[in-house]
Amino acid sequence: MRLRILTVLMTLLAGTCAFAQAEQTKRMSIEVFPFELEDKSAGAGIIPPDEHDRRYLSESARVAKDMLSQSGRFTIIEAQAGNEQPAAPHGLRNCGGCEGKIAKEHGASLALLGVVTRVNRTEHTMFIRILDAETGKPVSVGFTDLRMGANYAWPRSVKWLMTNRILP
Repeated sequence: MRLRILTVLMTLLAGTCAFAQAEQTKRMSIEVFPFELEDKSAGAGIIPPDEHDRRYLSESARVAKDMLSQSGRFTIIEAQAGNEQPAAPHGLRNCGGCEGKIAKEHGASLALLGVVTRVNRTEHTMFIRILDAETGKPVSVGFTDLRMGANYAWPRSVKWLMTNRILP
């Protein structure tokens, strides 16, 4: 009789643990918005962003999406690029967290925004934040100090931030 009770208890415990583990590994939906460039360099008014800047901003967003997906904790919500423009004509970085509302409208529970600030042609800083789409409150925030390297280094900055600040 004791063996049966013990077997039943062990079975219930195993089922409860499996359920708890499944709940813990439930993926959160997240929308990763296109990374934005804030050019504070002396040449900002003279030299507009070029195809290289756009390429590395796009690669930066791709690195963030890949790392989030590979973590096993997130499902990426793909929305059409440009849908955020009417809500934030001067960029999402200037709209007071409106990316959370936009992500919620697209069915995501989280919103990620990345901003590269070009200090000069070989130095930049990077800011990444994840907001709760329901409340608009930050869930995770990361910022790099100056990093040497022109626009080709932006995806490496994303990788460092995701590894050391956002995903832990």
